[in-house]
Amino acid sequence: MKKLILFTLSIVVMQGLLAQEDNFAEVNDVKLYYEIKGEGDAILLLHGHTMTHDMWSPWVDELSENNMVITVDARGHGQSTTTADSFTFKATAVDFYGLLDKLKVDKFSAMGFSGGAMALMHMATMDTTRIQSLILLGSAPYLPKVTREWLASKSYETVASDRPDWITYMKAVQPGGEDQIRLLLKYYNQMADSYTDMNFTAPYLSTINCPTLIINGDQDPIIPVDIAVGLYNAIPESSLWIVPNLGHAVPQKETILGELFTETIVDFLTEN
Repeated sequence: MKKLILFTLSIVVMQGLLAQEDNFAEVNDVKLYYEIKGEGDAILLLHGHTMTHDMWSPWVDELSENNMVITVDARGHGQSTTTADSFTFKATAVDFYGLLDKLKVDKFSAMGFSGGAMALMHMATMDTTRIQSLILLGSAPYLPKVTREWLASKSYETVASDRPDWITYMKAVQPGGEDQIRLLLKYYNQMADSYTDMNFTAPYLSTINCPTLIINGDQDPIIPVDIAVGLYNAIPESSLWIVPNLGHAVPQKETILGELFTETIVDFLTEN
């Protein structure tokens, strides 16, 4: 009886490992962890830097009712691997297109927050034919001085001192622990000194020809409102929502604002 139980447990464990392995795709020089829910038209959701695919879990159910929702950990984040000591949003954009190609997804809608939205700007300009509709939250086509100063100030020690809750969050979602967190924060410092990765001009942004919704908090200390207005002016088929009393964040779903946010993104991504 004990042998039978152990044999049954081993099958369950192996099935779990195989299922987990099925959620990885080898793309370029990394293995990307991704999840898919629902069927229908594809919607790609990209998380912010130091976050993971889980940031979108409150909205996956609504979005996947009639669509196939794809969430993914960017290279170096969550369960995805990285081989590089440096990080660019352009590289992640290439990764995400590689994942979509492996999944045989051609046309798709997409939403990204912060770094995820910056990767989407690269994707939307790399290939202007594949994205059907686009939502950019807390994003910037270039990094102004206030953003660079914020990025340059981040280290494990400064964050642990000023924002211990952020360290606690990262420890919960980054399985590599302190080493992984230190690397992700190091990438922030690199971004502060980079002028080649995020350097989109208005003429370049004007090539984005899909319906685009730009969302920015009016209290965002990292991405000033005028940056969002500049995006709106540059992207031809765009709409702009400046959210009152919102910082560099996505509205919490349980709030009245969160309900409006959910209704807005679901309508925009599914109707366009």
